[in-house]
Amino acid sequence: MLESVKIIGICIAAGILYGVVHDQFTARICMEYFTVFHPPVFATQSPTLLAIGWGIIATWWVSAFLGILMAFAARAGTRPKLDTSSLIRPISYLLIVMAVCAALSGTVGYLLTEQGQIFPPSWVVLNLRQGMYSRFMADWCAHNASYASGFLGGVYLCFWVHRKRKLS
Repeated sequence: MLESVKIIGICIAAGILYGVVHDQFTARICMEYFTVFHPPVFATQSPTLLAIGWGIIATWWVSAFLGILMAFAARAGTRPKLDTSSLIRPISYLLIVMAVCAALSGTVGYLLTEQGQIFPPSWVVLNLRQGMYSRFMADWCAHNASYASGFLGGVYLCFWVHRKRKLS
């Protein structure tokens, strides 16, 4: 039971760390992504503090969910069990894949908006000056890529862990 709690804890810590680092970049690309298009949870205009706060708020819950799935995949049943230390490397690889997906998606979102190939949604256009559209789209694309790759990669990782136990 304690090892399962440790697995959940390491998943939450990894997710929060990723979220805070990711948001340190995106808060500096387009702070309005956080100040205009997120609820006013923090009374600050500091990109650093916004990134820390939103990095935690936006990631702990999905990391906890995936951590529970991971603990189940690694520990449930009669097959040989995996411990927390054996999951650190695969989780680290997932974080790297997420970062690459976010960087690529953010860059593509920025460039396509600059070229007039894509446009922000109307709720953005109504609340943001035109000169910030490309920067907003970079953030929006980067965040969506992080969530998508993190969720899909996390589910894949759970299946991989379960299969690894089957082959042991």
